Amino acid sequence: MGVNKSNIKIHVSHLKKSFGKLEVLKDVSTDIYEGEVVVILGPSGSGKSTFLRCLNRLEEISGGTVVVDGHDLTDRKTNINQVRENVGMVFQHFNLFNNLNVMGNMTLAPVDLKKASKEEARETALTLLRRVGLEDKANAYPSQLSGGQKQRVAIARALAMNPDILLFDEPTSALDPEMVGEVLQVMKQLAAEGMTMVVVTHEIGFAREVASRVIFMEGGYIIEEGTPDEVINHPKQSRTVDFLSKVL
Repeated sequence: MGVNKSNIKIHVSHLKKSFGKLEVLKDVSTDIYEGEVVVILGPSGSGKSTFLRCLNRLEEISGGTVVVDGHDLTDRKTNINQVRENVGMVFQHFNLFNNLNVMGNMTLAPVDLKKASKEEARETALTLLRRVGLEDKANAYPSQLSGGQKQRVAIARALAMNPDILLFDEPTSALDPEMVGEVLQVMKQLAAEGMTMVVVTHEIGFAREVASRVIFMEGGYIIEEGTPDEVINHPKQSRTVDFLSKVL
């Protein structure tokens, strides 16, 4: 599956986001196409996670436009819950419900929001757990899982809603180093299947190997964007060069 340049999944134009007097996103514009894997790099505080959270309006947008699958998120008439059904989100700290077992975590949203029957939701959940190598953990509770297993469940849970787009907010940064690989493996598989993905991460190797495009952010702006080869191997901006020299 390649990138389909004729279908813009996410259109961002002059996006701004402030928290009180603190301006976190100053002027961000980009388009994300169907089947693209966009990796966002940048130092802490550059606005990466805030940008990602604006794409499903987990953060209210202060200015500019964000259009997801044709729905303008800044239009008050837009049913944001309907948009979110097609935009899965995987968080740094998993955000699983600790009082529910893995199966409960997986089936809650499809039954409540997509009105799937419990049986359908269970079958889908088992298929997805098999896909992330955790079929035997269906009845386990989050407290019984390793960090890597929790994050794989979180990815499977996001997939249970059959989304068009997946957003990943530093999905491996809370994991022990030996667990990072198992999560990145699942993400690589999704990318290979053509899932549209936006990934905020510090995993330069993943960006090199899997991204169709890399965006480097600093101070609330996109400083540089291009192919992994362009941005990581041959960066043009001194700020990108400086950042990469510290992380590579």
